[in-house]
Amino acid sequence: MNLVALPAFSDNYIWMLHDGQQAIVVDPGDAAPVADALDAQGLALAGILVTHHHPDHVGGVTALRPRLQGGSQVWGPAREKIPAPFVPLSDGDQLTVMGLRFQVIDVPGHTAGHIAFYLAEGAGAPILFCGDTLFSGGCGRLFEGTPAQMHQSLGRLAALPGDTRVCCAHEYTESNLRFAAAVEPDSADLAAYTAACRALRAQGLPTLPSTIAQERAINPFMRCDAATVIAAAQRRGAADAGGAAVLGALREWKNQF
Repeated sequence: MNLVALPAFSDNYIWMLHDGQQAIVVDPGDAAPVADALDAQGLALAGILVTHHHPDHVGGVTALRPRLQGGSQVWGPAREKIPAPFVPLSDGDQLTVMGLRFQVIDVPGHTAGHIAFYLAEGAGAPILFCGDTLFSGGCGRLFEGTPAQMHQSLGRLAALPGDTRVCCAHEYTESNLRFAAAVEPDSADLAAYTAACRALRAQGLPTLPSTIAQERAINPFMRCDAATVIAAAQRRGAADAGGAAVLGALREWKNQF
C-alpha cells in the first residue's frame, strides 16, 4: 500500500491510499488533484472517506463520484451534512475497502459530528485519518464543539498505538510548533522535531504524517496533564488543572497567537 499526500488549495492535503490499481481518497475538497493522480497512475477510485462537512473537505466529492467503480461508495459522518448519497458512520462502525478494515472513531470538537478513520493493519504501520481534529503540534479550532469534547477526542487518539501514522488534513506544522514552543520553551523533544520539520519544508516536502508517539511528546493539546503545560495554561487563565480547562485556555491562546 502506498500512502500519498496530495496538496490542495494553499495548505490542504487530500490523502490517497493505493495499491497500484485501486485507490481510496480522504477528504477531497478539490477534485482536480485527485483526478490528476488517478489518471497519472491509472488508478480506479475504490472509495471516498469524509471526516467532516467543511467545504475544503467535501468540495470535490460530487465531481469525483462518477469515477467510483461499481459498488464503491462515499462514507462520512452520520451527524453531518455530506454530499449525498453517502453511507453514514458513527463511533464503533467498521468499513472495508480494498480489503482494508477501517474503524470509525467519533472525535467531536472541531465540528459537532467529526469522525476519524483508523486502519490497524494491512498497510504497514497503523494509519489515522483525523481530518481537522488533530494536527501535528496542534488541534483544530473549536467551531462547533467544546474544550471538553476536544480533550476527550484527543485522549481517544492519544490511546492509539505510538507508531500510528497521523494523517492530518493541513500543513500547519511549523506554525503549530511555534506556538508549542511558547507553551514548553525548554522541551528538547520539541526543539528536535521542529528542526526536522523545518528541514523537510526547506526541501518542499510535507511534514506529515507524524506519529501518535511524536504528538504525545510535543503537542501541547495532547499534553494537558503535563505540569509544564498546565502551568502555562494557568498563566493564560485556565480556571483549574483539569484537562478541559487547560485545553480551553490553550486553544484561546492559540487563536490569538
